[in-house]
Parts: sequence; C-alpha cells; structure tokens
Amino acid sequence: MKIAVEGCMHGELDKVYETLQQLEKAENTKIDLLICCGDFQAVRNDGDLNSLNVPLKYRSMNSFWKYYCGQAVAPYPTIFIGGNHEASNYLWELYYGGWAARNIYFLGFAGVVKFGNIRIAGLSGIYKSGNYRLGHYERPPYNDRDIRSVYHVREYDVFKLKQVKDPIDIFMSHDWPLGITEYGNWEKLIRSKPHFKEEVLTRTLGSKPAAELLDQLKPHYWFSAHLHCRFPAIVQHGEDGPVTKFLALDKCLPGRRFLQVVEIESDPGPYEIQYDEEWLAITRKFNCIFPSTRRYVHLGSRQLDNEDHLQWVRNKLNARGKKPFDFVQTVPCFDPSQPFSSDSVLGHHRNPQTEALLQFLELPYLLNTEAEANTPIQNSNQRSFDTDDDDNAGIDDVDELEEFAGVGSEDASAC
Repeated sequence: MKIAVEGCMHGELDKVYETLQQLEKAENTKIDLLICCGDFQAVRNDGDLNSLNVPLKYRSMNSFWKYYCGQAVAPYPTIFIGGNHEASNYLWELYYGGWAARNIYFLGFAGVVKFGNIRIAGLSGIYKSGNYRLGHYERPPYNDRDIRSVYHVREYDVFKLKQVKDPIDIFMSHDWPLGITEYGNWEKLIRSKPHFKEEVLTRTLGSKPAAELLDQLKPHYWFSAHLHCRFPAIVQHGEDGPVTKFLALDKCLPGRRFLQVVEIESDPGPYEIQYDEEWLAITRKFNCIFPSTRRYVHLGSRQLDNEDHLQWVRNKLNARGKKPFDFVQTVPCFDPSQPFSSDSVLGHHRNPQTEALLQFLELPYLLNTEAEANTPIQNSNQRSFDTDDDDNAGIDDVDELEEFAGVGSEDASAC
C-alpha cells in the first residue's frame, strides 16, 4: 500500500491532488491513500470563514468548498486531522469523525480507523496547558477567545487514545511530540530554523500529551506538521523494543517539502475506510463522561473492560457493516456569484452522520450541551489570548492562558 502524507493543507486540496497525479505519471505508480496532518481548513461557504482562525490576509475560500458541494471529488481516499487553523464549527459537527466531503474523512478530535488492514490513529489540535484539563465548552458561533481555545487538545481525548491496546500502524498529530528533536538531526533543524533553538535546547518544543501517546502506543509511523519544515527522526522504544519512524512535513507551497509517499506492507486491496472496533468500544464506554463545561475534569485511572464492549461493538458491526455512515451536507454550498449569507454561520448544526453513529452506539447526543458553555471565567490570573500568526507558526505560542485556579472541577465519575 502506498500512502501519501501531507503536512499542512491550508485549504489547497486542488494543488495537493494535482501534485500527486503528476507524481503518479512521472513514477508510473499508484497512490492508495492521502493523509493530512492538520490545518486542513474545511471551509464550506463564506459563513465558515467566521470560524476559521487565521489572520485576515489568509482568510479565503480556497478549494475545499468544491469537494463539499460535489463540484469535485477527491481522486484519492483522504483522511485528515485538525490543526490550529481550522473552520472549527464544521469539525465540531464531526467530533467523533466522519465524512467532511465525499472521499474525504475527518478522523475526529481523536480517533482510530482502518484502511484495509492498516490502523490509522490521530489527535487533532495543538497542546496548550491552560485548556488541557478543561471540558469542550466552546460552541459556535465562537467569540474571539473560543475560536482559538476550541482547537486546544483536551485530556479527555488523549485519555481515550491511551485506552488503545491493539497495535497502531500510523499516528497523526498536528504539533510534534515533546522531545522528538532528540531523535533526529536537531543541529540541522536549528540551522535552518534558528528561532527553534531555545525550545529545542530546553526541551520545550512540542506537545507533552503527544509524547505520552508516542511512548505508550509505539506506532510504526508518526506524522506531524505545524512547524512548517521537514524533520525525520527514529525513535527506539527501549533497548530491544519496537521502532517508530517519525516525519514532520511542511505546508503546501511551491518549493516546500510538504509531501512524502511511504510504502507499507498490507493485505491486497481494494481498500476502503472502515470503523475500528476497538475505538468504537472505547467511545461507547467513555462517552458518559464527555466533558462539556469550562471546569477541570478529573478522569482518574479508569480502564476499559475490553471484552464486553468489544464484543458488543463487533456484533453490531457484523450486522450493519463497517463502512462509516454516508456523507450529508448540512449547510448551503458556497456560490461565488451570491452575496454573503448569514444563515450559514449561526449556531450548531447537527450532522446526520454524528447522529447516526451515536444512535448505532446507543449513546446520547451531547455536542450542543449549553451548560456553562458561555459562562465567563472570573480569574485574576486570566490573560487575553494572543492571535496565532501563520507567518510565525514555527514555534507554539507561549501558553495562551495561565493555569486556571479556583474554577471548580467536573467530576468524571459517572462510569
């Protein structure tokens, strides 16, 4: 199986697909799958631009809307995670994962799927310590603060990924695992990106939760983006343990190293994206503690009762089939000839795919829970968020919010 890996998409689907088609012709090969490591920018219409966290000079429709509207169809099955420059209102509709357009699958805020017999896992967003232990309290339409915090990784999603026991072939994260530069040529990295130097030398570059997942899951491959450069590394897990091949890639621009094709041993095709039994079992087990407020969440040390939930999910999938539920449009398509429509920006849209998956798993719909979602935090240590600047996306901003103190907690003891 040949898998193309792309760094930051930034809405340039046409350019990436055209590049892959040129590569196929030049090398007489066939690409089976494209995976993207974030900043995908699934903007469906001009209304979604209000939920796209980018500086105004970069705010444009780009090309995803054509795939959403059916004017174009992705020539390769495509799987992506979210980064820190996304139309988060749409990704929130698909929190558990789902088709963002035909043949283009969002892995969810955290998720695992199968492509053939290859297991692909991922974590959307970037790590900011001030929001890590809070719930998913942000709701569209977002204010100036929530449009940034909505893409900050939450411990709940990392916790679910830590329950995965079966081997993972590919893991995707937007920001790099903390300390990954120690396993590659960091001297070359800081020669080309000198503003990385301090964080590399002080071991503060990257995401601590991603490093924990790397250490625990030990996938065969780990791909990242975010820092807009190419960086390979080899991680040996213990003296005689497995090896993870790490690769970070650039964003889609001329002359930049934003694509890599890897060949992975697999069963013969045809290949298709399918639900992963273990992940659905984890989702079903822990959805009852889904955190939806701005409070601290205490997850404790719960463990999944694998066999009971796995067997339940396996029986359901055997009866229904493992293909994800069908793609459904939920907002009007972009029309370049029509003026801006405010109807597409208000409130939360329930995505039929999400509703169907939750009904299949016999779970309640919790994504539009409003409890405390818009309650301001009264905290003397609160600071205003800095605006992420795409020109300076090399190093994560300093923590955008101080650790919260005295805000209360959300007790996740329901399960």
